[in-house]
Formats: sequence, C-alpha cells, structure tokens
Amino acid sequence: MTSTYLPELRRATRRTSGAPGARPAQPWPGEARCAVAITVDMDGDGNEAGIGEAPLGIHSMGRYAARRGVPRFLDMFQRHGIPATFFIPGYDCKQSPDLIRRIAAEGHEVGSHGYMHEGFMMSDEEEERRLRLTHDLISDAIGKAPRGWRSPYGQKTRHTMKVLKSMGYIYDSSDKDTDTPYLFAPHDAPGAMVEIPNNTPILSDTSWYQDARTAPSDVEREWCAEFDSVYGGHGFFILTFHPRPGFGSGMPARANVIDRLLQHIKSHADVAFVTLEQVAEHVLAGAEAFEELAI
Repeated sequence: MTSTYLPELRRATRRTSGAPGARPAQPWPGEARCAVAITVDMDGDGNEAGIGEAPLGIHSMGRYAARRGVPRFLDMFQRHGIPATFFIPGYDCKQSPDLIRRIAAEGHEVGSHGYMHEGFMMSDEEEERRLRLTHDLISDAIGKAPRGWRSPYGQKTRHTMKVLKSMGYIYDSSDKDTDTPYLFAPHDAPGAMVEIPNNTPILSDTSWYQDARTAPSDVEREWCAEFDSVYGGHGFFILTFHPRPGFGSGMPARANVIDRLLQHIKSHADVAFVTLEQVAEHVLAGAEAFEELAI
C-alpha cells in the first residue's frame, strides 16, 4: 500500500517588505537581487521502457535526448558560462553513463528523477527499491551522491520523503504551490528538507509544446515576460527543459529559444545562476527567512 499525506501549514516566517511576492529579507546566493535556476529533466529511453515500449521507431525519441539534446544543452550552457541542474532517471543513467559523467565533469548538478520515469503509484517497498537503485546508479556514475530529487510525474508520498531524507537528500523539486523555496518537515524524519517548486504549467517546455502547441517565438516571449516580472519582484526564477524532440526543447530551433532567453536574462544586472543544491543550502543556512510546512 502507498502512504498519502495532507500538508499542514506550521508557521509562516518569511520576512518581506509587506508587498505581495516580495523577495525574502535574506539575499540570494552571492548577494544577488535575482537567482536563476535552469533545470533539465533528461527523460530519455526510460520514458518508453517504463511503459513497456521498445525504444525503436516512433518510440525512439528518448534516444534523441542522449545523442543530441543533452549535448546541445551542455554546449550552450558552456558558452554562457552557467551551471544547471540535470534530473536523471536511473535507467537513463545506466544507458548513458559517459554522458552523465560529462554533465558532472562540466560543473552541473545531477539529481535523481525516478528509475523509469514512473507515472504510476507503487507500493512503499517498490518505490523505496527504485529510489535507492537510482541513487546508487548516479552515485556510482559520478562519484558523488545526489542531494536532490524531482518526481517524474509530480507524484510523491510521505514515504517518498522519508526514504529521501534517510539517503541524505536535502531538497525536493516537485511541488507547484508557490513561487519561492520553502522548508518542509516530514513528521517521522528529524530535521527539515527544502522544497523548490517547479511550476511546470508555465515555466516548462512540455506544457507549451505538447499541450498548447505553441510556436517557439511565443514561448520565448512568455518566458522573457515571466523573468522580467520575477526580476522586479520576489527574485527567484526556475525553468525546466527537456532535451527530447516533441514535447521538449532538444532540437535546434527550440534550443535557440533557450539561448536567446539566457541572453535576455544576462542583460539584467545582479543575477546569479545557481544549481538547486546551492538554493537548498542557501535556504537551510537562512531558515528563519523562509516559510515552513509540516508534513
């Protein structure tokens, strides 16, 4: 059986200037006015394998992520001199260990993202087995244990958080409930973890390209507008990209949208590009300035 939970607001401790959406009193890493986190969900062959499809023919788009999409993103991030956070399913790590090692070697964070991009609920025992399997595969590939997790389909339980905490994870990036990071405290595990919400309905390529069938030029305009609003307000901007074709941004024209967006962001003063691990450490170090939920 799976274990569900209902979060309960324990205390709201964020100190702001009083304006809605105002930045936390504590500056972002590097004393920056605005922190920008670029995240990549690999979503390779594991997506198809996880639903029993052989990754061949029309079901081979996951291979594009490893062969073209991720290398294209890495080259782009290197040109811009920025770090990113890559969330990798365990199956894809096993399929492309050299690529995962390249991601880490170039200074990017590698986080955990399910084993086969599971879109279904499992027993607690099976979920734990897959969480630990992916954790071990990533640790073995890059010589460092992941410290962050993002649910493949946004599903998680109280048990998920307990297992992650026991393995030393300091943050999750799955929820969609606010604009800025906050602390959450699992009731049956000592200490707090950090939640770094990723609002995928707007700040992810999948909703635009797969669901709304939006032209890349319109997506670029929307993302630039969202950044401009964040820059003038609470100061934390997180985006999620996928290196696949179809619902992702791995192909050249859509990758160029990201390239131009990064140029737009870098034209603003006092912006820090950060990994989610850096964000989580920042929140934990200044916990009194951030909200906390009891779970």
